[in-house]
Amino acid sequence: MSTVSVHGVGTSHFGRQPERDLVALAWDAVREAFADADVTGVDAVWVGTVFGPPGVAQRVLRAMGVTGIPVITVENACASGTTAFLEAHEAVRTGRYGRVLALGIEQMSTAFAGAITPEPTDPEGRSGLALPALYAMAAARYLYDGAVTPAQLAAVSVKNHAHALHNPRAQYAGHHTVEEVLGSRMIADPLTLLQCCPTSDGAAAAVLAPASGGSREVGVRAVALRSGAPWNHRSPHVWGHDVVRDTAAEAFAAAGLDAVSDLDVAEVHDAFTIGEIVTTEALGLVAPGEGGKAAESGVTALGGTRPVNPSGGLLSRGHPLGATGLAQLAEIVWQLRGEAGRRQVDGARLGLVETMGGGVSVLDGNACVVAVLEAP
Repeated sequence: MSTVSVHGVGTSHFGRQPERDLVALAWDAVREAFADADVTGVDAVWVGTVFGPPGVAQRVLRAMGVTGIPVITVENACASGTTAFLEAHEAVRTGRYGRVLALGIEQMSTAFAGAITPEPTDPEGRSGLALPALYAMAAARYLYDGAVTPAQLAAVSVKNHAHALHNPRAQYAGHHTVEEVLGSRMIADPLTLLQCCPTSDGAAAAVLAPASGGSREVGVRAVALRSGAPWNHRSPHVWGHDVVRDTAAEAFAAAGLDAVSDLDVAEVHDAFTIGEIVTTEALGLVAPGEGGKAAESGVTALGGTRPVNPSGGLLSRGHPLGATGLAQLAEIVWQLRGEAGRRQVDGARLGLVETMGGGVSVLDGNACVVAVLEAP
């Protein structure tokens, strides 16, 4: 068994880019990751995509001369990219392959005019329950219970759009006020437009190999994956909370973390503002009921004691589904190397990635991946 490190990462720009096909987006990410790792090839590739057409992984890799090796495509909703990372990590850890590429790709702008169309074979989808509505239900529950205020929901958007001002790859950035966020167009009550992630195109990649002690290698302390259990009256929590909590507990135990407070920086799944609030609580980064207050008071902002989503998160960097998890991973790698520029978290040594994958009927989410990374 080998200790695994991330040797190189790369991403495309994120945004609505219908004029750029998946080959062009993947080229940006893979070329940068290979250059970062100082390699020209790998032994195998895992590719995460949700709406990519059949055979798309082989086609985009062929354009870069990556052929004649195993290429495996995985789909795990929004956690597809981090699922590809988990499988690549396991392949290196067990010695199945020596050097592996994890790639995430998605072009949403040509697939959907707006929100993702609910899946008609899923009873919840057939009833019209799209993801904005599912997250809106969680926000409404938090508001009803007094666990968050409208201003605290908006504060997550304000924070992450401000973080994205320092991320040249981000789709959106800007200085917004709480009033502007709450005054933007209503999407799914109580979530307004600026509280929802945009439709995005993009790619992200990582090269994994056994740790060799290189000065820029970022160690993988642990990575865990779970799919949701039945979500019913037995849980007092909103949708998504329990699978995040349980996946994180598994990852933290494997990483040998004495306390979650040891983490210095986190990239979490904030497809909607309530998502970041629920996730920070489920991870234990903040106490139950304190997620909204943490965003409002600056605890989870750059310069705060628990910086979350310095990249701008899904809300502002963008959310190309298959690429999102590896984009989060790239951000944490840059943070742990001290290469994040004006969004750098000072002294970051331990970082976390959490990606939550979509909804499945009667389940507490499709999938969740949590990874703990360590600075060189």
